[in-house]
Amino acid sequence: MFRGKNSRVWLVSILLGSLLLWGCSQNQSEINPLVDTQDNEELELDQESDAIMADVVSVNVSGDSNAYQFSVGIVSPDTGCEQYADWWEVLAEDGTLLYRRVLGHSHVTEQPFVRSGGPVEIDADTVIIVRAHMNTTGYSGKGMKGTVASGFDEVQLPPDFAADLEYEVPQPSECAF
Repeated sequence: MFRGKNSRVWLVSILLGSLLLWGCSQNQSEINPLVDTQDNEELELDQESDAIMADVVSVNVSGDSNAYQFSVGIVSPDTGCEQYADWWEVLAEDGTLLYRRVLGHSHVTEQPFVRSGGPVEIDADTVIIVRAHMNTTGYSGKGMKGTVASGFDEVQLPPDFAADLEYEVPQPSECAF
């Protein structure tokens, strides 16, 4: 399957080209001028890729300030090493990577699954985002946002939110199974 930033650019180009051709074939009076077409295109892309995204479904935290341990629950459409959730990470609100837990294998028969990691050096009131990454499609699944003190709620992040982190270390070295 395709992997990396260039494959997403290729996919987006194909889909946007298809949307453009479709739009040109429509009666212009049927198009609502109050609708932001850029948002609609992003929404359509998200809906098409939802089936192959890793979603964070739970975040539990233990430990002390500046040394928290996270247990993160993930649901992902793993099929083996060719398609699996390969990490979860903790981000600051501005997209700064605070911690990444690399996953060494797929979880085909264990869904949802929970994996722990840490320590994460934050205070109890620091707002953070926890999201997962799919080896074939990258980010864009559902994440969780909140604080250790107040808990976490589901959030849908824009596909381009801190997308450059995809190439930061640590990276998976290989998939065991």
